[in-house]
Amino acid sequence: MIFHIQQTIQINMIKIGGISNSSVFQIGSAGIIKPYSALANTGGFTEEAPQLETGGISLVPL
Repeated sequence: MIFHIQQTIQINMIKIGGISNSSVFQIGSAGIIKPYSALANTGGFTEEAPQLETGGISLVPL
């Protein structure tokens, strides 16, 4: 069965509450969505990063 979808999308504001390695964000239609996530140590780090003292302040740029 073949579907033909025609649509017009107007976005005034998008708010994304959280995102992770395997998040999928889609606008519109797709026949197949294949989520993909990969964790890579591209910096060659050998130990955990030190914990930050934030004092309750969000470190995510808005």
